[in-house]
Amino acid sequence: MPAVDDDLSPIAPLRQPVFRMLWITWLMANVCMWMSDVAAAWMMTSLTTTPLWVALVQTASTLPVFLLGLPSGALADSLDRKRYFLITQLWVAVVAAILSAFIFLGVMSPALLLALTFANGVGLAMRWPVFSAIVPELVPRPQLPAALALNGVSMNASRIIGPLLAGALIASAGSAWVFLLNAVLSLGAAVIISRWKREHKPHPLGRERLGTAMRVGLQYVAQSYHLKGVLLRISIFFFHSTALLALLALLARGMQGGGAGTFTLFLAAMGAGAIVSTAFLPVLRRRFARDGLILRGAALQAGAMATMAWTDQVWVAVPAMLLGGAAWITTANTLSVSIQMGLPDWVRARGMSIYQMAIMGASALGAAVWGQVATWTSVPVSLGIASVTGLIAMFLATRWVPDAGLEDDLTPKRIFPAPQIQAPPPQGHVMVMIEYRVDPGRAADFRDLMLGEGRRSRLRHGALSWELLHDIHEPSRFVEVIVDESWTDHLRRFDRVTVADVALRDRKLAFHLGEAPPRVTRCLMQTTTKST
Repeated sequence: MPAVDDDLSPIAPLRQPVFRMLWITWLMANVCMWMSDVAAAWMMTSLTTTPLWVALVQTASTLPVFLLGLPSGALADSLDRKRYFLITQLWVAVVAAILSAFIFLGVMSPALLLALTFANGVGLAMRWPVFSAIVPELVPRPQLPAALALNGVSMNASRIIGPLLAGALIASAGSAWVFLLNAVLSLGAAVIISRWKREHKPHPLGRERLGTAMRVGLQYVAQSYHLKGVLLRISIFFFHSTALLALLALLARGMQGGGAGTFTLFLAAMGAGAIVSTAFLPVLRRRFARDGLILRGAALQAGAMATMAWTDQVWVAVPAMLLGGAAWITTANTLSVSIQMGLPDWVRARGMSIYQMAIMGASALGAAVWGQVATWTSVPVSLGIASVTGLIAMFLATRWVPDAGLEDDLTPKRIFPAPQIQAPPPQGHVMVMIEYRVDPGRAADFRDLMLGEGRRSRLRHGALSWELLHDIHEPSRFVEVIVDESWTDHLRRFDRVTVADVALRDRKLAFHLGEAPPRVTRCLMQTTTKST
């Protein structure tokens, strides 16, 4: 029997007790999310038949993730993740209870429904980054793709369970009872989270300031070619594919004999397709490169959307939704694994929050755009345009921004001793100057290394600015200038060093002349105001 760490089967992570417990919690949370989305979307169709209003339900549920994802990720990287996760579940429970109460009182309107759907989306915005950051600490790194695939299974199992529960309750009792059950299940998930015995270890340097943490998270992604490529692909995919979900309630109504049960059946079919395809993901990952899988997923999604635009027969639409679910999980899981592998733990929640922001921002914008196109034309025309343009855009993205692969080893490596000072920590920006002596004949190669990988590395670690100076009088003298926001933030960079950073340092030193290492000077930046 293989060791736990060597077990790469699709269900291997479920053998980890903590992962299994939190996976069940995640399943319950996603069931609540789909129940809420289905009930809100269906209720909107009873309040108004305007396609734009119906599509805006999807926008209201996803826009908060775009607006609040980065602050949430910054908090998840610095606060106790267990407590933070617990608070998000309580928030969702309270919003669901309020929704239920307003429906029971008979005061619901389209605008109020959108407002409360947005409030529920705030809970999702705060929840997703922290859970994404938790997963890699629960399983061995080789099992991370399987763990992320199981999270996709959770999402898509909930896509079946949630709509079925919601549909049954809507048909038998009404939407108010859907939101009431949502509140009860959310409280149950909170109880499970409270039983998680996780020890929070505060950082020795204290909590990073929110504004600084957000800036550093954005800088890390902005300086990574790999991460930017992932964000481009996921944005294209969800901007176009969200047309199917945003207009699905109207598509269900337009089917022969369509109704609430048809809407539920379509969502369940999409979830079932995603779950079944999960078993084939390990084989597909071995057979195809990342972009090959993504292009195939985009093509399958386009075919499913085109079919839904063309048919009014349920027996044709259900297989299309099955294929759409398979395309969704293939593309989303491939890109989710790719971005997780490209993030070190210290910035993981922020990186994943930016990833979720890309998904939800694209989804929110796509829902509004394709809803408006449907209002101007028709639902089938809007869906048909989205299917064609989505495939073309993904093809162009893989050609213009090709996948270079992930080569950096992001394993933490504490090799550089942090500087010590006797006085209290100084206040203000800190300038670090590193002086290199380089053979003028190799100066061009050194400059290329420093202006490329050297600069990106310093900014990814949180530097405010970076410059490379070349002495006019001494052609062999180069000075690297790094500005950090504070002394504490300067010290944080020593905790963020990885194996890849050590390798980069060695490449820099290979250019340095002499036995003594490069000279390092640290200065406190001060501004002198002259009296007048």
